[in-house]
Amino acid sequence: YKLSVAPEMDIMEYCRKEWRGSTPVAKRMRKGYEAVAQKFASIRRVRGDNYCALRATLFQALSQATQLPSWLQSEDFAMLPENLLRKYDWIKQWQLKQKRGRKMGEISDEIKECAILLRQKWKNISEIKDPIEKQEACDKLFKNEEEEYSLYEALKFLMLNTAIKLYNDDKNGRRVPVFSWLLFARDTSSDPCQLMHNHLNHIGHSGGLEQVEMFLLAYALQYTIQVYRLYKYSTDEFITLYPNDPEEDWPVVTLITEDDRHYNIPVRMCQETML
Repeated sequence: YKLSVAPEMDIMEYCRKEWRGSTPVAKRMRKGYEAVAQKFASIRRVRGDNYCALRATLFQALSQATQLPSWLQSEDFAMLPENLLRKYDWIKQWQLKQKRGRKMGEISDEIKECAILLRQKWKNISEIKDPIEKQEACDKLFKNEEEEYSLYEALKFLMLNTAIKLYNDDKNGRRVPVFSWLLFARDTSSDPCQLMHNHLNHIGHSGGLEQVEMFLLAYALQYTIQVYRLYKYSTDEFITLYPNDPEEDWPVVTLITEDDRHYNIPVRMCQETML
């Protein structure tokens, strides 16, 4: 049994344990952690299994959720898999994470179950007023492997849905964010079908999220994902926002990475920075 999100640890203590040497890299990492420690007191390690970007983002979003996002409130949300499959036959090749000891049903039913679970969990956690209870409910959810992986399935499907929308908007001459061009400019994802086959199907299995997919995740959730990229310390990319021109009303979640591959979570915002 592995913890998906480890208990809190003092951020500088964590840094001293991880980065002992006197190499330039170690020095830069320590400086990076010191800068994060101005704002956050603790860190929680996130299990690294190619789902860590989804895990860290969702954990942070749920930890601070006070209401259901508008896209989760919409009537059509649960119908999304069915509606998309009706239009795009190729979605049948969606790669579901196998669940132990049970036969998989129709792909649209499987994803619909994941979507409904996401809405239910988000709703339940956002209704908890007491911060300690809220945190306990989050910790508990991220200890239930089957449920946790179902939530990532729903997130990945939302990313696909967002990618299809952006692709169609661009084709129809509507304005799309710059990352959308970058997403579809890759040889491996020139359209949503390729994006699914070559990227989304591999997330959690053989690969994590690339940077351009962090933008896609942010758009799908309508959250700004703020990332401290420690190896970029002392450059203007040290704190990167996905998307870089966020909507005013999108909530912000904060992650930490040392290499743009594995993500951890800073917690306990220092009091003076909250004012």
